[in-house]
Amino acid sequence: MSVLNLLDPPVLATESLPKLKLNSKILQEDIVNKINADPTAGWKAGLNDQFSNYTVGQFKHLLGARPIPLSEARHIPIVSHGRSLHLPKEFDARQAWPQCSTISRILVNDLLACCGFLCGSGCNGGIPLFAWRYFVHHGVVTEECDPYFDSTGCSHPGCEPAYPTPKCVRKCADGNQLWKASKHYGQNAYKIHAHPDDIMAELYKNGPVEVSFNVYEIKVAFGLNKMALLGTKRSVALFRLDHSDFAHYKSGVYKHVTGDYLGGHAVKLIGWGTTADGEDYWDGYFKIRRGTNECGIEHGAVAGMPSSRNLNLIDVVGGTDSAGAASV
Repeated sequence: MSVLNLLDPPVLATESLPKLKLNSKILQEDIVNKINADPTAGWKAGLNDQFSNYTVGQFKHLLGARPIPLSEARHIPIVSHGRSLHLPKEFDARQAWPQCSTISRILVNDLLACCGFLCGSGCNGGIPLFAWRYFVHHGVVTEECDPYFDSTGCSHPGCEPAYPTPKCVRKCADGNQLWKASKHYGQNAYKIHAHPDDIMAELYKNGPVEVSFNVYEIKVAFGLNKMALLGTKRSVALFRLDHSDFAHYKSGVYKHVTGDYLGGHAVKLIGWGTTADGEDYWDGYFKIRRGTNECGIEHGAVAGMPSSRNLNLIDVVGGTDSAGAASV
C-alpha cells in the first residue's frame, strides 16, 4: 500500500539530503501547479526546455552574480537623475535605438575569458561592476573579433555546467582583424541610485543597464519509503527539497513566491512598462515587478559610458597580445 502515515514520526536522511537536493531535477510539476494555482502570483510557470536536464546543483552554477564587497562600496560613484525628465509609460531600448543591433545580443567573451580575478571567476560568476571597470581599463573586443562562444555549439556552447571557462587567447577569430585594434573602451563605471525613476532615466538617456537580482528556492515536500532506508514497511520519511521558482518562469510579471536565497543572477535591463492589469514591470528579456525592489533588482543597477577613444582606434601590428590576464 502506498499510504502516507502521518502519525508515525518522520525518518530524515540527514546525511544524504544535501547530495540528494543538488542532484534532484530543478524542474518540478509540483512547483508549476503551486504557482499556477496561486491567483496572487501574477505570472505563469511551466517546464522550460532549456533546463529540462538540469539538476539543482547545475542550475545553481548559473547563479554567479555576486554583490560588491563592502570595502569597495564606499568608493563607487552613484549616479542620480533629476525628476524633471518626462519619462514615457513604456520604453524599449531596441525600439529607441533600432540601429544598435547589439542591444539584443550578448558580447562578453573577451570579458568572460580574459578579465580573470578582477571580475570574478569566469563561468563561475563575478561582480557586475568590476566587469564594467575592466571595460574602462582594458577594453573589450568586438563580437566579430571574438564571438560569444561557438555558434554551432560544438567547441563551447556557453557557460553550461559541463563546460569550463573558455581560454583567453587574445586573437581575433577573423585573421584579418587585430585584437588590440578591435578593443573598445568605457569612460567610467558607476552604480545608479536605487529609485526606479533614476534607473528609468539612465536607461532612457544612455541605454541599457545591468541589474542583479536574487533567485530564491521554493520548497516542495517529498516522501521516501522507509523500507528503502531502514528495511521497515508502511510509513514514509518526509523531507523537503528546495528548487527555484524562477527556473519555471514562462510569462507574466515575475515576483518571488516563496523560499530562501539560492543565488544571484545578472541581466541586461532594456526597458519598462505596465500590464493591462496595472502591474508595473522591468523588461530584462523577461518581466519582473518594478517599483518594489523585487528580489533586490533596483539596488544593484550598474552601467558606464563609452570612451571617446573608441573614435580613434589605433592600428596595431600583430594579431596577438602577449600580455597576461588583467591584473591590478
